[in-house]
Amino acid sequence: MNHPPHFVLLRGLWREARHWGKFTAQLQQQFPAARISTPDIPGNGMRNHETSPDTIAAMTDALRQQINSNHPIRLIALSMGGMIAIDWMTRYPAEIEAAVLINTSARPLSPFYRRLRWTAYPHVLSLIFHSAAQRESGILRLTSNRHQHDKKLFESWQQWQRQNPLAPASARNQFLAAMKFSVTTKPQQPLLVVTSRADRLVDDRCSQKIVQTWNTDYVEHESAGHDLPLDEPDWLAQNIRQWFDTTINELSSQ
Repeated sequence: MNHPPHFVLLRGLWREARHWGKFTAQLQQQFPAARISTPDIPGNGMRNHETSPDTIAAMTDALRQQINSNHPIRLIALSMGGMIAIDWMTRYPAEIEAAVLINTSARPLSPFYRRLRWTAYPHVLSLIFHSAAQRESGILRLTSNRHQHDKKLFESWQQWQRQNPLAPASARNQFLAAMKFSVTTKPQQPLLVVTSRADRLVDDRCSQKIVQTWNTDYVEHESAGHDLPLDEPDWLAQNIRQWFDTTINELSSQ
């Protein structure tokens, strides 16, 4: 590979670029020459004035318009972002070099009560209609095992919502898009699946099913929550670096 890698980071439900937190810097440390892009899907962050599409495919197409690259990119994708990554890899295969999927799921590989743990359904559905402060508090409790009581982090999340509020229509559409997403084709690019065994939002068996069905590489963390980049940014960046070193070297030698 003669060009510096270009990583595109894809966040999940109701999240924006700033929610990557320290992970972006940790990734840059592991890949000093890399370009790192953190685009927002319509409805989130800098694009909150737009209404989110209600399909993953439309989100993919909206994100593709934000990415300017002359070479195939590397995707690092969390939760719903992983669904976008799968769609991107299968519909536009020449644009993606490889991908890392973190705590994601898809029909028909996993049933709905594992794609979102049945105990989490009432909480997640209620968050669509809650105030921004209530929603951010609920998301932090559901997705992090390390920062549930981090007042400073919670205040930052609240501030971001005041700056770029998520509209209820966008919140609803994103949830519907994630629930409806279904895969029909196996991506052909190198793929690393990462899961948190202690994920309280998505059953880790969803990631394991992807690994078993598609025969992908796999790594797991024992105690982090659903938001693995938040709970263990250094661990995640190091494992991604190790995997890419091995994967790219294998591809180069073929």
